[in-house]
Amino acid sequence: FSILSYPWPVVVDSVFCFVSRRCFMVFFPFAELFEKKNYELRIAGGAVRDLLSGMKPEDVDFATTATPAEMKEMFTSAGVRLINNKGEKHGTITARLHEQNFEITTLRIDVVTDGRHAEVEFTTDWEKDAERRDLTVNSMFLGLDGMLYDFFNGYEDLKNKKIRFVGQASERIQEDYLRILRYFRFYGRIAEKPGDHEPSTLQAIKENAKGLAGISGERIWVELKKILLGNHVNHLVRLMYELDVSQYIGLPLNGNLEEFDRISKNVENLCPKPMTVLTSLLKTKDDILHLDLRLKISKEEKNLGLFLVKHRQDLTKAGGPEPLKPYQDFIMDSREANTNSRICELLKYQGEEALLREMEQWTLPSFPVSGHDLRKMGVSSGKEIGTALQQLREEWKKSGYHMDKEELLSCLKKL
Repeated sequence: FSILSYPWPVVVDSVFCFVSRRCFMVFFPFAELFEKKNYELRIAGGAVRDLLSGMKPEDVDFATTATPAEMKEMFTSAGVRLINNKGEKHGTITARLHEQNFEITTLRIDVVTDGRHAEVEFTTDWEKDAERRDLTVNSMFLGLDGMLYDFFNGYEDLKNKKIRFVGQASERIQEDYLRILRYFRFYGRIAEKPGDHEPSTLQAIKENAKGLAGISGERIWVELKKILLGNHVNHLVRLMYELDVSQYIGLPLNGNLEEFDRISKNVENLCPKPMTVLTSLLKTKDDILHLDLRLKISKEEKNLGLFLVKHRQDLTKAGGPEPLKPYQDFIMDSREANTNSRICELLKYQGEEALLREMEQWTLPSFPVSGHDLRKMGVSSGKEIGTALQQLREEWKKSGYHMDKEELLSCLKKL
């Protein structure tokens, strides 16, 4: 989905939202199919929110009154390829046209839910479908004719940068406890300032926080990563502790909130990885291991956390004209993959923006001397070669990696 040079305007309550001509033209044959069968079709959810905010949506999903069976029959008859039938029982059909995937979901209501999964029933009532969505800003629909369908004042909330649950907060949360973290995530994305919460919403979160214990770590980590990279992160993480959310999502009971505040300021505008921000809350290696058990973070994320915990205090810039040298030496001595990337995250953690830019431009030099060079000089023993290479490497490091082969081999004669 992209904004092209010649967008067609969709007028919604005197606000111009620009939808890609290419996306529209590609999807138009689909729209004709639905229209011929008298099925309603509208853009749904997050795409509507982003369009009304003047942003380019990452994905454009559609909602319809047609059932999955009716869509399959309609698309198959038209020769449209269908892929990925995993979402069909929940009402979602994925159709592929002109190298693009389109997800179209039947309007539905939740019949039974356990706070993690729901059994759904299809409906043709747009308001009923909107009622089961989490936040008002995510509950709107946009017709292909430009008409906005907003049953819960989501557009007003969006303009006022307010984040509210649809209907009663406790009811929406109990349908899926992950919505607690989605509330925090969208607050950090849309709200203008910290602390602008409805007291009843915070109370509902506190009363239902324990429900997060039954949510998979993978789902929690997806939301938490987005919170960590959003706005108001200091406020939101402190709120997680105040509302007893933290203990159910893998965060340490005695998280280092002072360090978190300091580091989250250090990394502003430095595009840190989520784990870099989160590690500031963790004090020990055991905190990382506990987090991994709960959230099932990736191996690289785990190793980055362990690296930062181990080196955030002892690996720092040098005084004098070569402040970056300790980091460069560490990289040169390392036998692990991704050390350069981890050093960059450490520099972000430490707030060393100038050194980070320098490190990003630094190319790992190649040691110019080999064992073959030493053999040509008459060094034959494998042990002696290994010792000599290590001595020369140390001299090379002292020179700032500037000495060439001839200088190093001349140095060898003096050793």
